[in-house]
Amino acid sequence: MSDRATKVGMPKQSPKKRIKSFHEVALGYSSEQAVEEAKRCLQCKKPPCIKGCPVEIDIPAFIKYIEEGNFQAAIGKIKEKNSLPAVCGRVCPQETQCEIKCVRSKKGEPVAIGRLERFAADWETRQKENSEKKVTQNLASSSVAQVAVVGSGPAGLTAAADLVKLGYRVTIFEALHSSSGVL
Repeated sequence: MSDRATKVGMPKQSPKKRIKSFHEVALGYSSEQAVEEAKRCLQCKKPPCIKGCPVEIDIPAFIKYIEEGNFQAAIGKIKEKNSLPAVCGRVCPQETQCEIKCVRSKKGEPVAIGRLERFAADWETRQKENSEKKVTQNLASSSVAQVAVVGSGPAGLTAAADLVKLGYRVTIFEALHSSSGVL
């Protein structure tokens, strides 16, 4: 646990690069920054942050995993309740939901829950880049029922993810050139 009263700063793209780029301005935490921020969590016995989360993610548990450097367990804990952590880590209004309930906010800034959720999701994305082909091959050779999902917005992607967890082969159909609906 850290005595630090303020959040670990989020690295940002320089203004000179921003004006010539469509990349994200907020660059996300490094592993070291995420661990440092995770150490700020008090691991409350009755964590009020969970009550502030619309999907009731076990926030102290996933943050503890990040503090320990077990990023795979952290993303697993998040995904028990949330199929789109990379999106929610970026656009969910944490400051008015889970973070406002954080006990740390009584004497300083709350733990950066959204930034840590984003870190875990981004970490998983980087890990999957090498193993994605194996998963696709295994699913293609399975003999389970096949399901079509129409639309690749948040609802379609969540439905597809839940169906895959249940063992179905899923094909997503999208009318537009890229996925994510109106996000």
